[in-house]
Amino acid sequence: PTGTVPRRRPPRSDMGRGLTLLLLPLALLAAPAQAEGGAAAAEEVKIEVLHLPEVCSPRSKKGDLLNAHYDGFLASDGSKFYCSRTQNEGHPKWFVLGVGQVIKGLDIAMMNMCPGEKRKVIIPPSLAYGQQGYAQGKIPPNATLIFEIELYAVNKGPRSVEAFHQIDKDSDKKLSELEISQYLKEEFARDGKNRHPSVHDEILADIFKKNDHDGDGFISAKEYNVYQHDEL
Repeated sequence: PTGTVPRRRPPRSDMGRGLTLLLLPLALLAAPAQAEGGAAAAEEVKIEVLHLPEVCSPRSKKGDLLNAHYDGFLASDGSKFYCSRTQNEGHPKWFVLGVGQVIKGLDIAMMNMCPGEKRKVIIPPSLAYGQQGYAQGKIPPNATLIFEIELYAVNKGPRSVEAFHQIDKDSDKKLSELEISQYLKEEFARDGKNRHPSVHDEILADIFKKNDHDGDGFISAKEYNVYQHDEL
């Protein structure tokens, strides 16, 4: 994600979908990416567009909620270390672009991309897992990574002003448990997947645990908003 693809415990299938991303910064293939010295400045992500739809809109930007499938390979020997189609019952991955939920190289590689577009990208170590590597993901130190990406959707991101106002029904510039509970119910209904009722309660509790920093029972605009330039 400063890192960016999962280094913490992997999200459950229900908590890894877009609806929970509307409130929680969850990881998809997240890990630390720390460049040494000025290495990052000298290295770039190389992008090859494999397919571009005739109608290429909207194009992705920082803060957008993306839905994509991707495969990850080690450039050294071509071995595959990650395949989104074998995770989460094969569902495409949801994540917010540009906020550190995936490695920095992927945040860069997927900017200005539109639904239906396919890219092959080469990411240097300084924009991936760096000198430390990522043992859990079978990525050695100083590894250059290759990703093949297919983007399905570009939606307004979860931490935007619009999203906050959508949840804040009474316009008091803070989100109550009732407001977020109702929003989750609407998102569950829109998602159309059957879930045990306990999933709603678990996600709601997790949202407040991670976002209600002062413990007052509300998520304020400041606690919610991850974008410094947004105004509420």
